[in-house]
Amino acid sequence: MLKHQFSKALRALGFGGAVFAASLMASQASALECEHSISNDWGAGFTGAMKVTNNDSSPITGWRVEWAYSGNVNIVNSWNASVTKGSNYVAVDAGWNGNLQPSQSTEFGLQGDGADRNVTIISCVAEGGSSSSSSSSSSSSSSSSSSSSTSSTSSSSSSTSSSSSSSSSTSSSSSSSSSSSSSGGNCVAMCNWYGENRPVCANQNNGWGWENNQSCIGANTCNDQWGDGGVVSSCGTSSSSSSSSSSSTSSSSSSSSSTSSTSSSSSSSSSSGGLSAVEFSQQMGLGWNLGNSLEAIGGETAWGNPMVTQQLINSIKAAGFDTIRIPVAWSQFSDEANFVINSNWIARVEEVVNYALSADMYVVMNQHWDGGWMQPTYAQQEYVNNRLHIMWTQIANHFKDYDSRLLFAGTNEVMVEGDYGTPTVEYYTVQNSFNQTFVDAVRATGGANASRYLVVQGFNTNIDHTVNFAVVPTDPATNRLMMEVHYYDPYNFTLNTNSNITQWGVIATDPSVTETWANESYVDATFQKMKTNFVDQGIAVILGEYGVVSRANVAGHETYRVYWNQYITQSAVDHGMVPIYWDNGYSGDGGMALFDRASGNQLYPNIINAIINAGN
Repeated sequence: MLKHQFSKALRALGFGGAVFAASLMASQASALECEHSISNDWGAGFTGAMKVTNNDSSPITGWRVEWAYSGNVNIVNSWNASVTKGSNYVAVDAGWNGNLQPSQSTEFGLQGDGADRNVTIISCVAEGGSSSSSSSSSSSSSSSSSSSSTSSTSSSSSSTSSSSSSSSSTSSSSSSSSSSSSSGGNCVAMCNWYGENRPVCANQNNGWGWENNQSCIGANTCNDQWGDGGVVSSCGTSSSSSSSSSSSTSSSSSSSSSTSSTSSSSSSSSSSGGLSAVEFSQQMGLGWNLGNSLEAIGGETAWGNPMVTQQLINSIKAAGFDTIRIPVAWSQFSDEANFVINSNWIARVEEVVNYALSADMYVVMNQHWDGGWMQPTYAQQEYVNNRLHIMWTQIANHFKDYDSRLLFAGTNEVMVEGDYGTPTVEYYTVQNSFNQTFVDAVRATGGANASRYLVVQGFNTNIDHTVNFAVVPTDPATNRLMMEVHYYDPYNFTLNTNSNITQWGVIATDPSVTETWANESYVDATFQKMKTNFVDQGIAVILGEYGVVSRANVAGHETYRVYWNQYITQSAVDHGMVPIYWDNGYSGDGGMALFDRASGNQLYPNIINAIINAGN
């Protein structure tokens, strides 16, 4: 990171004025830090972000950033800020992310065309407050500074950063001295969440919430975290102890390299306050699937969905979902013979994971179908276990410092291709070995992975097959495993668009278009099997997929679609499971999208409200 500040002002003031200007810079520039980063670079274009951090001791109510690129770069898309182009690019907050408490950060995303990414952050201004101006720049290869900042280049992508901030220890100590000499001000409860201040919820004590157009954390959840965090008091004018913390934060941020967007999402903590898997799962709330995107064979947009944005994920969170399942096809190799995953692909998946973590969501990241190479036969067992171990070792090592909000899920719907019958001993024995290989590979990488919550599956995620044949893997970590199943019964109503079964449940009015099985009592009895055999035995349960396709050409079908989703969600929650709705991004007939993937707008608010209300 390059941080060269107020150079024009210093030259204009001369020696005497330079002393004053430097002092002014130390007290003012510490108020706001703006950092530009590139997280995914494909040569002719890129995606990146601008991170805005309030390093002052007082809250701010808005911000404005101005920057320029040295080359011919055209920003073609942005999210979480209002971005305009004049002689330079200017971004102002989106309203909901303008209020930043001391030490709190927000981020807006950018997608651009053009190869020359050298960037100059011209100004970084807090509304009604101080500003930090600079002529800093960064390149994809190197960066230098009189402070001890470095360019940020991760091992998995050429992620580069340019930052405008107060960068010296003098600035940091000046801020500390200034704040410790004052007293009073309005104090609010904040959560020191693994070193970062987050708002404490006023209306709930457990889990993550959404209040006053921003995410918050319950006081009990905050205090249950591992380490030195917990609920603290944050005042409009800081005490000496809080200013010392601010000083430490400012100094730390200026002397270390920055990664693409992991500040708010990765952590050295590997624990979650000692919560068992079942206890942890009860904090995860309701979930939504980012289906048909990162698991698409051929690339993220190959199955018709646009690139995932922070704006989309924020819309999912704002609707009331607290968990996101991210299916991934990891077989994008730089060395196919040795199953070496392409570093650019890992970086893109990480970027999307960080979108969700930045929105204060739990993330279940899996190895999805991926072309169907995980065939559970004796003939393929050695090959699959070897490949699975190699790939999960790479994935786990890359994400080993992320906190417990990131869960790994080892496989998806493993079955012999085309065989939907009851599995043979061979089939389920081999499939169980895949679960064990996954757990062994992740745990061996250490770090936060030594105790990360891991999700394994029953055969083809079928509930009866899971109850009858699943073997819970041996795990060196205690109470950290979850079992995943899916639910799409009755098939003729939920997925078969050629069926005449278009009504469901006690509200059905026409027996001729209503299935004779898999009604409400069947749902409850089926989910009770998972509760009895897993939840009550200390193994949390993820209902990783469920949903009903749209039958837009069938009059009245939507009523039953809403009711089915409401009932499945309610029963899943009542039986201690975490329900995660399957959204494939397609909104036409036969689709299951709830949100517009490009804008984040709700396409089926009645279904969304039914799901959210059922879980509350």
